[in-house]
Amino acid sequence: MAQHATPADQMEQFEAGFHGDLIRPDDADYDDARAVWNGMIDKHPALIARCRGVRDVISAVNLARKNDLLVAVRGGGHNVAGTAVCDDGLVIDLSEMRGVRVDPDERTAWVQAGATWADVDHETQAFGLATPGGAVSETGVAGLTLGGGIGHLRCKYGLTCDNLTSIDLVTADGDYLTASTDRHEELFWGLRGGGGNFGVVTGFEFDLHPIGQDVAICLVFYSGDRMVEVLEAYRDYVADAPPEVSLLTLSGVMPDEELFAVDTVDELKIAIAGCYAGSVADGEQVLAPMREIAEPIADFSGTMPYVEFQQLFDEDYPDGMRYYWKSLYLDGLSESAIDRITYWTDVAPSPLSTIDVWQLGGAIEWVDVEESAFAGRHAPFLLGVEANWERPEDDDANVEWVRDCLDDMRQFSDGSVYLNFPGFLEGGEDTMRTTFGPTYERLVALKDEYDPTNLFSLNQNITPSGSAQTDGEACHE
Repeated sequence: MAQHATPADQMEQFEAGFHGDLIRPDDADYDDARAVWNGMIDKHPALIARCRGVRDVISAVNLARKNDLLVAVRGGGHNVAGTAVCDDGLVIDLSEMRGVRVDPDERTAWVQAGATWADVDHETQAFGLATPGGAVSETGVAGLTLGGGIGHLRCKYGLTCDNLTSIDLVTADGDYLTASTDRHEELFWGLRGGGGNFGVVTGFEFDLHPIGQDVAICLVFYSGDRMVEVLEAYRDYVADAPPEVSLLTLSGVMPDEELFAVDTVDELKIAIAGCYAGSVADGEQVLAPMREIAEPIADFSGTMPYVEFQQLFDEDYPDGMRYYWKSLYLDGLSESAIDRITYWTDVAPSPLSTIDVWQLGGAIEWVDVEESAFAGRHAPFLLGVEANWERPEDDDANVEWVRDCLDDMRQFSDGSVYLNFPGFLEGGEDTMRTTFGPTYERLVALKDEYDPTNLFSLNQNITPSGSAQTDGEACHE
């Protein structure tokens, strides 16, 4: 199978010891099993190994290493670049490993690597607890966490990876180990922000915090004609906001007939969204200025169960739609930067696309830059450019819009990117070096130790020093 023929006796031994499902191109469920969230991705692996536990993961890694197979690792399958699947190779599929175990006394949760944030929130909110997750509940825990994790609780409780206490993984050698602050400390450092470069993670342990069940939220929409005014007010507000506040803006048409009147549904809009990680009464008061910038065209702010807020954007990102995203950390929101955001929002070819500006700071910057590999603690804002559309014939126009926008917006950035929003990472190693700076060589040293042959190459890849740059990016396209 895959790039090199696997000896029949090895395959027989592998199949006999594998307890999960092995799915091949001739199987009836193959097309469903190879499908991922982004409809742009159409890959055909030779074998999908749907694991039931750690032993299955070890067996799959050993098979791949011994036979030089191309490997993709699937957690939630929600990465926009489609790195959870590949052509001709082996997919190590963790999507059935979704267990979540909460210790309410210790305020910790152990989470298997196939879980989504909906799985985590469902269990932790039974005890009025949460850990910072993503902004879409169907996102996989593993991918988001390993890339850092920017979610709705970030300014109060930090990144998802800042709340890790330990990580279980299988290395390229097939070894199973646990990394934490007192075991494999350097690996633990690299896993918190360095992506899926060092092994197949099978489980995470997180610290939890008292959240919910209800939270005060902001979700207000203004006319696109007021975009400059809104972005300036947002910039000034978040500069002095308490850490309980985590907000972002979304600008685009966002044509939702259930939310907007007929005369505004197809018009340009800008929204401010987020929540207050504290008492509802305090939150409603603190968030009020964001609802009073101008006359809103719609305001859904108020009190909402935390779980519902975590799911608020799910319907905007359905399975099978076409997605192409990129990101940049911004040095600030100057008048020039705001003008360019306004321009690029106006020329987006799809009404479903948005340009997002995430407030950072707070607890994110309280963590010393040496404590984890995450590379974005310096920035006050994250720019996300999200092309979302439905028809394959519109691919070129939407991809071009994203690339042109990012090329323009680099004048307001040091060029570093958030690993969970690069979409397809053109630039390869150069972009990774720019993002991590001097830290990149430390990550290369870890890669040399734990994956010197680059078995795990289908990711935002850190190239081991003994290997040439892989062609993994071509697989993403």
